[in-house]
Amino acid sequence: MAFGIKRKEMNDWKAAVARGEIAFLTHYWLDPRFPDMRTVTKVGSSDMGKLSRWCLENGLDPRYIHARSEYPHFDLLGPKQGEVLRRSNQLEQLERFGLS
Repeated sequence: MAFGIKRKEMNDWKAAVARGEIAFLTHYWLDPRFPDMRTVTKVGSSDMGKLSRWCLENGLDPRYIHARSEYPHFDLLGPKQGEVLRRSNQLEQLERFGLS
């Protein structure tokens, strides 16, 4: 279950993904499979080659890209989430969701 974002933020992320950009969307999240996680960052792009290269550049396995929807994305969780957001200069998301 996702919460803590506005519809415009989601729509902006979807539009950027559809354009083939690397787009970041962090939100609060509850999932019983990950009881210690409270946020997730979805890093998406419709350009699967670009998204796969982005994963490799960030030490992530592209096999875990969620490519089953029209908005392919990789879910960042835990310590790697903050590390990648810092490296990608996503400071607003780090601060807003208490990941700094």
